Amino acid sequence: MKGIILAGGSGTRLMPLTTTTSKQLLPVYNKPLVYYPLSVLMLAGIRDILLISAPDQLPGFRNLLGDGSGLGIRLHYAPQPTPRGLADALIIGREFVGGAQVCLILGDNIFYGHELPMILREEIAKLDGCTVFGYPVADPERYGVALLDSAKQLIGLEEKPTRPHSNLAITGLYFYDNEALRYAAELTPSARGELEITDLNRRFLAEGRARLVYLGRGTAWLDTGTPDSLLEAGLFVQMLEKRQGVQIACLEEVAYRMGYIGARGLEELIRRAGPSSERGRYLARLLETAG
Repeated sequence: MKGIILAGGSGTRLMPLTTTTSKQLLPVYNKPLVYYPLSVLMLAGIRDILLISAPDQLPGFRNLLGDGSGLGIRLHYAPQPTPRGLADALIIGREFVGGAQVCLILGDNIFYGHELPMILREEIAKLDGCTVFGYPVADPERYGVALLDSAKQLIGLEEKPTRPHSNLAITGLYFYDNEALRYAAELTPSARGELEITDLNRRFLAEGRARLVYLGRGTAWLDTGTPDSLLEAGLFVQMLEKRQGVQIACLEEVAYRMGYIGARGLEELIRRAGPSSERGRYLARLLETAG
């Protein structure tokens, strides 16, 4: 499976913070927002990743992340000149994905949970068509919403319904078999002029090949599209890191624990971070205790 991070959009709800920079480059506590979805892909075992963003924002992502080799992964970049909807990422990334399966994750979504990496790897192993992830929310009218039958099986999808029939939002994380690339190319724009990811998912649902995984207690899903939600996400990360003494979405730690890099690779990342910096000291403790 290959991964795509869609870090596009104009970030209008975060103005003026996003006047000169992508919202995915804004800080969430002690690291850029894009670290969080990237860490999810890495924890899922995905090492070949395409990041899509506006043409003028790509240099910032390249300067931040490089080609990924220091983390034992491969990072590629592609422009999205105009925001055309989430499904457009599969059209832009078609050549990159080739004949593989694909995971699409939104660059402004944060996922956290002790069991989450295991859940993702299990779902990749049994993927057949499309897998989406549902999360209960208090304001489902802001999201795509899942409809379930009495057996908790997915039977319908609604896009930002005025009167939701469920409080189960579809998160910004999607697994697809390769035919999703062709299906995305066959979509027509919605009334708001976008290629809707919900329309793509409905096609798999009509074929009986759409599966919903419930992310409930023990898992957190945060959307960071507004100033309030961005601040709340930062406070959430701060609280957990201070309380537990571990860092969330620390790419260097993920790469080391997943076996993408060895001790020498981690030592080089410590040198780059600065041995006296907070991150350098954290990574040094990791190397010492793991060794």
